[in-house]
Amino acid sequence: MTVDVLIDWLANLVDFPELAFILAVLICAIPAFLFIAVYALVAIYGELKISSFMQDKVGPMGQGPGLHAGKWGLLQPVADALKLLLKEDIIPASADTKLFILAPFIVFIGAFISFAALPFNQNLIIADMNIGVFYILAVSSLGVIGLIVAGWSSNNKWSLYGAMRSSAQIVSYEIPAALSIVVVIMLTGTLSMQGIIQHQDGLVWGILPNWIIFQNPFTFLAFFVFFISGVSECNRTPFDIPEAESELVAGTFTEYSGMRYAFFFLSEYANMFIVSGVAAVGFLGGWHSPIPGFLEAPGWGLFWFLFKVGMLIFVMMWFRWTFPRLRVDQLMNICWKVLLPMALLNIFGVGIWTVLAGR
Repeated sequence: MTVDVLIDWLANLVDFPELAFILAVLICAIPAFLFIAVYALVAIYGELKISSFMQDKVGPMGQGPGLHAGKWGLLQPVADALKLLLKEDIIPASADTKLFILAPFIVFIGAFISFAALPFNQNLIIADMNIGVFYILAVSSLGVIGLIVAGWSSNNKWSLYGAMRSSAQIVSYEIPAALSIVVVIMLTGTLSMQGIIQHQDGLVWGILPNWIIFQNPFTFLAFFVFFISGVSECNRTPFDIPEAESELVAGTFTEYSGMRYAFFFLSEYANMFIVSGVAAVGFLGGWHSPIPGFLEAPGWGLFWFLFKVGMLIFVMMWFRWTFPRLRVDQLMNICWKVLLPMALLNIFGVGIWTVLAGR
């Protein structure tokens, strides 16, 4: 259901169009926020267990029901969330109070409003915009402003260093990520998220699903350029330099505690979902089944979309416990000397491939 449908329905119930618009936005926003909160708890639990498995440990077992050693630790993320909510909210005396309070919400808003254009299945999308891809790329950049404000307003050198690193990293890696999405737009001829998914119906090469990742060698490469750039934009290992504990304490978040720190934490996991969602829509067929024409109902569409997003989030977590952290110079070299030339090569390659295939 889109927000436009809700506005039309509510307009018939109330006499004020402005009130109908506000109610429609709230009806869409509240479930989206609840979804992010629940998803974050599941993702935190998954990361705890995945990291423990990779380190040959059992992970949390202290809270929640279960059979293994009496506990599965299912309520550990809930306990962590309550701990953050109940901790004292400290604002440093030398901080810029107004900006210090505002920064976490700016970061979260950038991730939160990106969900508006993300299609979960054939019908479940808040706003089916004809510029959906451009919208997500634009609003997700708001987080950079929030990180800079958080680092500067904390009046802490570690926070400021972390904010400077983070802004340079995110702005740099947005370029190859956006150029990789240009490849998708070239092939589909639309900026609509639903339009991109609908373009990927059927088969390619007679055997593979018509996902953009399989359409030619350059799109296959473009997917990996986009995904690696997305991992960096989420500040995930091996690109977690802005919050390198061994160097910057906690980087941008050093002076934050309690609920404000929780918003930064929530934003990171929300950004992981957005990056994985855009990758699933742009390159992996979105809500399409891996077997075209089989299990394509809206209920299955939601399952396939969440499954693909979940697999990509799992890979991000896998990276964290596999690769060491990069140095700052290595991080920038990978962006400007490796991923950017590859992204430009993909654009020219897809253009030439499309022209030759058309002939």
